[in-house]
Amino acid sequence: MIRVVATGTFDILHPGHLHYLEESRNLGDELYVIVARDANVKHKPRPLLPEDQRLRMVGALKPVDHALLGDLHDMFRPIAEIQPDIITLGFNQHFDEEGLRRKLEDRGLCADVIRISGYPGPLASSSKIVEHILNTREPTRSAGGGE
Repeated sequence: MIRVVATGTFDILHPGHLHYLEESRNLGDELYVIVARDANVKHKPRPLLPEDQRLRMVGALKPVDHALLGDLHDMFRPIAEIQPDIITLGFNQHFDEEGLRRKLEDRGLCADVIRISGYPGPLASSSKIVEHILNTREPTRSAGGGE
């Protein structure tokens, strides 16, 4: 049995997330998804949805066999518990594949690291969706509000 781990923030689910998880699942027999903890998201704006909601949404997706929150202090702890054969990275995740392989080896973890290609389309990232909403929605006037 080939066990695959995918990781991410998964804020505002979109087709790019689904593509990443489907492609990850296609690499093995069982897909674990580690959802980033709110406190650990430091490389981009804080997620709009809280971690428990993001976890529930990811866990409901068809390609996902197991969804869990990441560890607050050690990102490798869930990896050590799961013992995956493959760890997948999304096309825009900030990890360096070779650096991640070295860190895994340093901890005695031997998993292949594979980067998944991006989903084609203009709204295949949460940040682009937020930007699109902000740029295309006009402010609404409150009913009965004076000017």
